[in-house]
Amino acid sequence: MMNVLVIDDLHPVFMEDLRSAGYRVLYRPDITREETLEIIHDFDIIALRSKFDITREVMDKALKLQCIARAGAGMDNIDEAYAKEKGMVCLNAPEGNRDAVAEHAVGMLLDLFRNISKSDQEVRSGIWDREGNRGLELNGKTLGLIGYGNTGKSLARKLSGFDMNILAYDKYLYNYSDSYAKEASLDTLYQEADILSFHIPLTPDTKYWVNDAFIQTIKKPVYLVNTSRGQVVSTSSLIEGLNSGRILGAALDVLENERLDRFSEEEQSLFAQLKSMRNVVLTSHIAGWTRESYYKISKVLSLKIITRFTQP
Repeated sequence: MMNVLVIDDLHPVFMEDLRSAGYRVLYRPDITREETLEIIHDFDIIALRSKFDITREVMDKALKLQCIARAGAGMDNIDEAYAKEKGMVCLNAPEGNRDAVAEHAVGMLLDLFRNISKSDQEVRSGIWDREGNRGLELNGKTLGLIGYGNTGKSLARKLSGFDMNILAYDKYLYNYSDSYAKEASLDTLYQEADILSFHIPLTPDTKYWVNDAFIQTIKKPVYLVNTSRGQVVSTSSLIEGLNSGRILGAALDVLENERLDRFSEEEQSLFAQLKSMRNVVLTSHIAGWTRESYYKISKVLSLKIITRFTQP
């Protein structure tokens, strides 16, 4: 019988599925990192969202650990390379929140193009400004998807009814054109896209993808959507792009630093500029955060574990 330690708030279906399959599950969503290190040696599987980073120290304490299961899409809080060295399997559940993220991206894009949040705040303040909030239509625009995995594909499907030209770039895929998006080079996206939307994991290669060089490389002004990871975008470079008009607007569900109460003076200054811009829409990393995705992520993850480790 395998022992599973759950250190984050997962949907009850996760525990129910594993227990029904014969696993012994300890559910400790309030456990600290220090407490985890004290007991991790007894467990074969650890499941988490983002409680803390699963580092070399954690894995070296985990004498029996066979699997690190992340209830979410990104794996940037797990040292996957070291896990592979230790023979540990890393599982995640990007299928569980792909629709939630894609729906949120559509909503943010519509908000950005149609001045929904701006007009809402004005009306609440007694301002009835139609001409100042004249918007743009998505119809006929070219969307460039950077990353065509679970969320990129879901977004393409959801926007297919808007009669957009959808291009997709993904360095890890080949011959991936489908009825929703056309495979394209990064250079083509930078030349043709009216909107660039990021759907990539945070890795050393993708960190600060949007930087000063990026701003200069794009061939025409674009709108930018980021529902992936905050550090894909350099805040200072983004602000420079917005001020110069190279970036026409931005929809950000994630920030370079999401601990607003721990900003440095420089970060406070940059954020003050960002939030004052009327062509910027901000949300608090909630794109994948729905009641449905809470269930689906846990269900996907439990089934992956059972499929991988349950003996026939």
